[in-house]
Amino acid sequence: MKLKIHLTAATLATLCIVTFFTASLLSELLGSLQTVAQVKASILFPGLFILIPAMALTGITGNLLTKGRHNKLIKQKMLRMKLAAANGLLILLPAAIVLNNWAQAGQFDTYFYLLQAIELTAGACNLYLLGQNALAGRKLSKRGRA
Repeated sequence: MKLKIHLTAATLATLCIVTFFTASLLSELLGSLQTVAQVKASILFPGLFILIPAMALTGITGNLLTKGRHNKLIKQKMLRMKLAAANGLLILLPAAIVLNNWAQAGQFDTYFYLLQAIELTAGACNLYLLGQNALAGRKLSKRGRA
């Protein structure tokens, strides 16, 4: 049961990040400023209210699944999860709030696009980290069945 919850939460979190990343990029490249503002508002709510609990649940269930197990793969997964969480809390969350505020105020200036670039880069890093954790999780589950 813990494994199913972990997989569901991890998949939901990853899909949220992919959706935020794709919507931001497409709205910037193809949409109007109004579309960009709507995307930023949607990322903040309901987006983050889905992503944050999904990430927390992924971390909690991951810790429960690996309790008492200490191998290199698990340590690497835990480090990547800590990095993704720190990236989310220190860069992505504040950036989402500020970008939404600026977009709602119509402030599409150099600072907006610079912060947008930072947010997209940090989001891509989190996608990479979560992808690596998914691959490691598959290896761990194969070992568990063997």
